[in-house]
Amino acid sequence: MPPRRLLPFALSVAASLAAPLAHADLTDEIQVYDDSINHRGQWGLELHVNSTLQGRSTPAYPGEIPPDRGFRTTMEWSYGITDTLEAGLYLPFLHDAAGTNYFAGPRVRLKWIPLKPAEGGAGPFLGLNVELSAVNGRLEQGRPAIELRPIIGYRSPLWLIAFNPVVDAAFRPRYGSSSSNFAPALKVARTVWAGTALGVEYYNDFGRIGQFDPSRRQNQQLFAAIDVTRGLVPFNFGIGRGLNDASDKWTVKAIFEIPI
Repeated sequence: MPPRRLLPFALSVAASLAAPLAHADLTDEIQVYDDSINHRGQWGLELHVNSTLQGRSTPAYPGEIPPDRGFRTTMEWSYGITDTLEAGLYLPFLHDAAGTNYFAGPRVRLKWIPLKPAEGGAGPFLGLNVELSAVNGRLEQGRPAIELRPIIGYRSPLWLIAFNPVVDAAFRPRYGSSSSNFAPALKVARTVWAGTALGVEYYNDFGRIGQFDPSRRQNQQLFAAIDVTRGLVPFNFGIGRGLNDASDKWTVKAIFEIPI
């Protein structure tokens, strides 16, 4: 598929799934995707950890485990099929406010980056990440679920700008219903010294496509983040603040790139 048609394709697929369904997501991964991708034959391993220090404590639907005071750990394995196509497997775990541990359920993905600047160069990048998951019903309502994440941005030695107009679609075959949500994410970062960048990450969940929630009810968070790409364990670390009463007030997150 030509790169220019990635976003229209993603939106058209999700728009066909717009039947009502209560929506909540397991926040196992807080990340804006850029042009990073494994080379052909290369394995990768990342450890995602995050915790909602103060957030929503009321279930969004009967039986849901709300995010308040939850601690989430996710192992992400990846493998470069080609230099432009990568496969991944997520294994997320949750430790909730009551002290109970859960295996949330597997996620698999394919990331395609057909356009990116040369190593150390500057220019635009474009791609698509497709993710399929079967998450515990107490953490996400609707299984299986599919995420379509277009990857659009620009990179230079000093700047990184990445935008992900994410479409989430969830299914409940037992009840004959489905839902699709629009949840864009944006990252702007600047290199401040070799191997270290400071920036901001913005996440929003507009709600169901075709019937967006009013702004006061959208899940909006702004993170101050640091990326360290040099050293034994490169990492991303961020502190997030909710921007309205419908959002979790404080969240911390980190992503560690584990050498293998």
